Amino acid sequence: MADFYLESAARLAAHLEAGRDVVLLAEGDPMFYGSYMYMHDALSERFVTEVVAGVPAFAAATATIASPLVRQTDVLTILPGTLPETELARRLADTDGAIIMKLGRRFPTVRRALATAGRLEHAVYVERASMDTERHLRVADVDPDTVPYFSLIVVAGDSLQGVGRRTGEATASPSAEVVPADAPAEIVVVGLGPGPAHWLTPEASAVLAEVDHVVGYAPYVKRVPHREGLTRHASGNTVEVDRGRLALDLARRGERVAVVSGGDAGVFGMATAVLEAQVAAAAEDATYAAVGVRVVPGVSAVQAVAARAGAPIGGDFAVVSLSDRLKPWEVLERRLRAVAAADLVLGIYNPRSASRPDQLGDALKVLLEVRDPATVVVVGRDVGRDEEELRVTTLGELDPTTVDMKCLLIVGATSTRVDHGRVWTPRTVG
Repeated sequence: MADFYLESAARLAAHLEAGRDVVLLAEGDPMFYGSYMYMHDALSERFVTEVVAGVPAFAAATATIASPLVRQTDVLTILPGTLPETELARRLADTDGAIIMKLGRRFPTVRRALATAGRLEHAVYVERASMDTERHLRVADVDPDTVPYFSLIVVAGDSLQGVGRRTGEATASPSAEVVPADAPAEIVVVGLGPGPAHWLTPEASAVLAEVDHVVGYAPYVKRVPHREGLTRHASGNTVEVDRGRLALDLARRGERVAVVSGGDAGVFGMATAVLEAQVAAAAEDATYAAVGVRVVPGVSAVQAVAARAGAPIGGDFAVVSLSDRLKPWEVLERRLRAVAAADLVLGIYNPRSASRPDQLGDALKVLLEVRDPATVVVVGRDVGRDEEELRVTTLGELDPTTVDMKCLLIVGATSTRVDHGRVWTPRTVG
C-alpha cells in the first residue's frame, strides 16, 4: 500500500505541475480514516490544497439507527478495531460513547473486547450506512463471516443507555414475565461512597461482583467496574422513581439487580426512590410487593467531609438538602430556622446549582437570623478525589458564589471550634 500511495502521489503531482486542477474523491470525510490523507501529507506543502468536508461514516451510522451517541459531558472515543484486544477493552471501559471502525476480519476480536468491557449489550452494528444496502442489528447477533469493510459499531454513551429515546426516562419493562413464586426476587440498593474505590465497602463490592444488572444515575453507574455479563442501565438526573420501576421489573423476571447511589443510598439517595416506586407499582399489581429490597450502606458525603475536617459532627447534627425539586422552599426555610434555633451542627447537601443560584445566599440569611456570623463553616468539594478541596471559613464570610453542586457544607454549632487546623464539636454541651 505504501508503494501504491507513492505512485498515486507522483501521478497527481505530474498533473498539478502541469497547471491542472485535480479533484480527488473520498468516501465519508477525507480527513477521517481516509486514504486521501496520504496524498495530503505528500502534496499539500507543495501545492495549494482545498479540502471539502464530508459526512463521516459514524455520523451516517448514528442517523441510520436514530440513536443519540453522546450528550452533555459524555466523552466520545473513536477506536480502530485493529487495536490489541486488551487495549480495545480497556479503552471501551474508560469512555462514555464509542465508535469502532475497521472491522472486517477483526470483528470477533472486537466483539470479545466489548463483552470484556461490559459494553456488548448496548453495542449496535451498522453496515453500509446511508447506502441502499444498509442494515443494522445488535452486535451480539452478527455473523462474523458476513462483516464487510464498510461497517462499524456504535456504542452509546453511559448517560444514554437504558434511557427512553423520547422522554429521557429510564426504560421499564411492564410486559416482562414475573419470576416464579418459589424463586426469590430482590433488589439491592448500594451506596458507592463519595468517590474513591477504597471507600467502597467490601459488602458493596461483593454485591456488584455478583449482580447481572446495575441501574442508576449515569455518573454513578460509570463508577461500577465493567465486566462480562454485566448490563449497565444508566439514565439522567430527576428520574429516580423510573429507575426504581425498571429495577423492579428486572427483579420480577428473576434478574439479579443492584441500584447504585453515590455516598450512602439512604441519605438523599436511591433507597427511598426504590421503595416509592414499589409502593406505586404494587398499587397496580400486587406481585411487585413480593420483591425484596435490601439496602447496603456506604460512606456518606457528610461523613467524608467531616473526617477530612476533623470531628465537626461529633455531637448532635442534622442534614438538609437545599434542592427544592421535591419540597417547597417554605419547608426548607422552616427547617433551617429550627436547626439554627436548636444549635445543631448542620450538613448541607446540594447547596447551589445553575438553576438555583440564589438559594444558598437565602439560606445563609436565614441561619444568620439566629447564628453568630463567626460560626465555623467547612466547605468540602470533591472530597476523596484528585480534585479535593477543603476550606474552613465562617457563616459571615462564606461567599455563596464559590460553592457549587460538587460541594458539601458543614455549618458548626455554637460550640464548634478550630484548633490547630482541626474542626471539632465537643461532646458536652453547656
